This record gives sequence, structure tokens and C-alpha cells, in this order.
Amino acid sequence: MEHRDPSDLVLLHMANAGVVNATGDAAPDAWRRVVALMIQSREAPARGPLPASPEHDALYKAMLRTGPAGIGAHEPEKSG
Repeated sequence: MEHRDPSDLVLLHMANAGVVNATGDAAPDAWRRVVALMIQSREAPARGPLPASPEHDALYKAMLRTGPAGIGAHEPEKSG
């Protein structure tokens, strides 16, 4: 049974962005290894259930916080 959520892809992108930001010009291709590790881990059988996915609003706020300065100052209006 699959326990993946669409937000998992966002988390993977955020993790890779952290590697890109941390390595910068010192190791500009390090992200390639991270992506390869992610892809290879996808091929392994699941060893148990995954922890719960973050709430979508919380993940959105986290993405705003990691973006360029000033983006987090504007939050979308909630429709209701």
C-alpha cells in the first residue's frame, strides 16, 4: 500500500534546495547526488508506515519562509 502524499514532492524539492543553497559554488553539482539518492530510495521496498504528512497550510508557510526575502510578508487570502 502506498502511503505517499502529493506534499512529499514539495518536501523533496525543499530538501534539495537546502543542499543547493548550502553547497553553492563550493560543490555546485552536489544536488545531483542528492536527487540520485532520492530516486534510488524510491526503488527500495517500504520498511514500515511513513510519518504523517505536514498540513498543506503549514508546508505553504514553510515554503514562503525559505524563499527570497520579502515573499513571506504576503500571505494569500483564505477562501471560505
